[in-house]
Amino acid sequence: MDVMVISCTASFILKNLNINLVDFIVYLNIGWILTAIFLDFYAIYRFTKVIEIISKIIKQGVIFLLIVIAFFPFSVQAVFNVNCIAVFFISSLGLITVLKLLLFYCLKTYRIVVGSNYRQAVIVGYTPESIQLKELFERKKEYGYHFLGFFSDKQVNPEIKGNLVDLKTFVQANKIDEIYCSLNEVSNTQLKDLLDFADEHNKTIKFIPDTKEIFAKNLKIDYYDFFPVLSLKETVLNEPAVKTFKRFFDIVFSLIVILGILSWLAPLLAIIIKLESKGPVLFKQGRPGMEEKQFYCYKFRSMRMNSRSETEALKNDPRVTKTGRFIRKTSLDEMPQFINVLLGDMSIVGPRPHLWSQNKMYGTKIKKYMLRHYVKPGITGLAQVSGYRGEIETEKDMVNRIKMDVFYIENWSLILDLKIIYMTVANIVKGDKKAY
Repeated sequence: MDVMVISCTASFILKNLNINLVDFIVYLNIGWILTAIFLDFYAIYRFTKVIEIISKIIKQGVIFLLIVIAFFPFSVQAVFNVNCIAVFFISSLGLITVLKLLLFYCLKTYRIVVGSNYRQAVIVGYTPESIQLKELFERKKEYGYHFLGFFSDKQVNPEIKGNLVDLKTFVQANKIDEIYCSLNEVSNTQLKDLLDFADEHNKTIKFIPDTKEIFAKNLKIDYYDFFPVLSLKETVLNEPAVKTFKRFFDIVFSLIVILGILSWLAPLLAIIIKLESKGPVLFKQGRPGMEEKQFYCYKFRSMRMNSRSETEALKNDPRVTKTGRFIRKTSLDEMPQFINVLLGDMSIVGPRPHLWSQNKMYGTKIKKYMLRHYVKPGITGLAQVSGYRGEIETEKDMVNRIKMDVFYIENWSLILDLKIIYMTVANIVKGDKKAY
């Protein structure tokens, strides 16, 4: 479909560029296919998130545009027309995006409504992680999995269909497509036997890690000669090109906000804050930043002067002024942090900087807490837009917040940043009950 879209749009839109249209269409299609192979553009599965599909489309589109432009310097007679190229690129990529998302959603709807296009699945092992996977299959009908039972040698439960000896017969009799195996319930011998069975009968086998951590981290495989070694992936945010791009985005975005909004908002709020209570307009507080180095985080002062600045604000906190209540509710108190971004202490999006007292309290208590210091803290973050902002009432609140922060660090993309920024603005407009 994509090749047809590119060929048709090119033949209609690019026919006046004084080029051999057939050669150019062949060139475009070869370029598209090679890029798609390189970027795994068509590696989209029933469990793939829409945000991942959009990310793939953007990456594919950028490289494809460069391929289109690269043709003209090597063609003497070709006329480079910016308008024609722009119309062709937007039309073809727009149609491909619509078709891709439409097909993705149609398949999801088809599975739910018709009950077809399903994959039969069983799980080897009866562990908390296995049970979570089973619940996911049942909850996410659009993924298209029929869960047919557990198999275990170590557990006894009504949900368990049998042991590993019974598994092979069951898989063949019920035309099972995928076997999910919990690694902590099978020996190396049993695992090898399962792999041989899956290969012999063309069954897909996947593994459930026995994570005793709060959440799993991405793994990558390296080869020392022919010897495979698994290691934890570093966050993509540590890559020089990504760091440079993110810093450039932060500078541009913060300058737009500072010049376009803060330049007139700051004097206005300064007058109102000074009229209501004594003290400075800006509140400056030391917070742990990247690599746990201290920086001074700026806010518009929303409280009366007090000696309890190392304690977070509570609901109906008596320290908060009337103006403070409004600017906290609308998150206007955070606006001076765009200066922190410009100075390089913070990023637009990232884990929110905690108080030093919170770092000391939870740093050794919650696993992976210190991972949040691998990157710059942000004005907004995934935890905040996911409902985990404001007062920490129980330790579970902090666990959920850290879970979101670590997910962001390990799965960063530009699309995710833009989505978080959009959700932040949307939450400010509609109001957040935890903003106090």
